[in-house]
Amino acid sequence: MSYEEKGTWVYAVVALGAWLTYVVVVLSRADGGDPADVAYVPTLVWTVVISALAPTLGRVLVEVVRPSDTHAADVRDREIDRRGEYVGGAVLGVAMVGPFALALADADTFWIANAIYTAYVLAAVVGSAVKLAAYRRGL
Repeated sequence: MSYEEKGTWVYAVVALGAWLTYVVVVLSRADGGDPADVAYVPTLVWTVVISALAPTLGRVLVEVVRPSDTHAADVRDREIDRRGEYVGGAVLGVAMVGPFALALADADTFWIANAIYTAYVLAAVVGSAVKLAAYRRGL
């Protein structure tokens, strides 16, 4: 497995894991009530910060456990990254229609903020899945 592919795995797992953890924490704090009444902002900010920093730490840990032969991206890695980022960007563009519609409907900021975060996570996971599929099946 190449260095770039390992990094993609780490990124996808962190993005999805952080989002799932955030959802569980917010829903558990709601305790069956309205999640919009929960003090979600600090939790959301910490989740975003951790999910931004954790892939770097995870990549380092993966490299310590299973070192790659090289860390240089080749033409194939760059093409796979380009394709995955393109698809992820398209997913993000489409997914942002939801938060936009919520804002136009004057929804509570809780729902808008969470829809934006979910759209970013969806784009990250789909983009990573495209990259991983390209690594496994070829371009």
